[in-house]
Amino acid sequence: MTGTSTIELQRSSGDTSRREPSLAPASDDKAMLKAAADLTRDLNSADPKIYWADLLASAILGYAGLFTAILASSTAVAIAAGVIAVLALYRAGSFIHELTHIKPNAVPGFRLVWNLTVGIPLLVPSFMYEGVHNQHHAKRYYGTVNDPEYLPLALMKPWTLPVFLIVAALAPIGMLIRFGVLAPLSLLSPKLREMVVAKYSGLQINPQFRRPQPEGEFRRQWLAMEIACSIWAIALLAMVATGVVPFGAFLVFLGVASGVMFLNQVRTLVAHLWENDGGPMTVTAQFLDSVNVPPPATLPALWAPVGLRYHALHHLLPGLPYHALGEAHRRLCKALDGDSVYHDSSHRGLSPLVGRLAASSWTAGRR
Repeated sequence: MTGTSTIELQRSSGDTSRREPSLAPASDDKAMLKAAADLTRDLNSADPKIYWADLLASAILGYAGLFTAILASSTAVAIAAGVIAVLALYRAGSFIHELTHIKPNAVPGFRLVWNLTVGIPLLVPSFMYEGVHNQHHAKRYYGTVNDPEYLPLALMKPWTLPVFLIVAALAPIGMLIRFGVLAPLSLLSPKLREMVVAKYSGLQINPQFRRPQPEGEFRRQWLAMEIACSIWAIALLAMVATGVVPFGAFLVFLGVASGVMFLNQVRTLVAHLWENDGGPMTVTAQFLDSVNVPPPATLPALWAPVGLRYHALHHLLPGLPYHALGEAHRRLCKALDGDSVYHDSSHRGLSPLVGRLAASSWTAGRR
């Protein structure tokens, strides 16, 4: 999962054009782009065995942790199981990103099973990302007002950063309202339906983005997933209200779901440098505004799973399956000179990136 509900964040007033010029080169680094394409041609095929094993193991571990946390008599065991559930379900949920990039028949049945095991139970069906994330990768849209997954956070007021995280923590409640209340009511009101589709049907962070109505086969798939999510949300709320599901168990479920969304938002916070002021960018500039956190750092395996630690490389090669990104990175590091801009996208870890973003936001807020 790579986004949360829309939030209204305001840019800081002042001259937002004062960013490092090196972050927006006037032309692309053609040598780097060519090397990226040439050195990875044999890595473009998704391996179904890896996808299935990773997803199923993550989902099984995640739900085992969730039920252990619900049933545990010891607080310490419940907390430990809850942490395991958050990390494992976050990894399983992160495959929504792969669903938008792999070819439809590359891993047959994967999309359906992901929705049944993760998307619908956690109320984040794949249609919330499909048709949205592709605009983030469009060369003419990245970093502009038309990018649903971009906000110039480094150029905005400091209070936007904690709000950005708090909104994610509250997202599970928002999803219950969206599917359990708004979706059924929207059947009675075309205006409400238009608003639900436009503003509350995408894992996006840009409050100015409005999603168009789905069409064709995608519309039918959308409706099937939305109906399933609505039935599940209404049934869950009804079971809690009638005591079939204990309120404590419901709170644990919400807590784990909130942890998954919060962790995803932390990763989103450092997926880019967020230093573009809204203008168009070259592919190289988009790459440099994105972040790789390669080895030897180890913690990114937890907070940036399923290849998300190579987010900058992913923007160069969006069709590369997640399990091939590590090898692609190693090849490029070996082939490219030490002064190649490719190496400028690699960062040491989470804390330095958060510190850089906070410092940039603080500076922007004082202008």
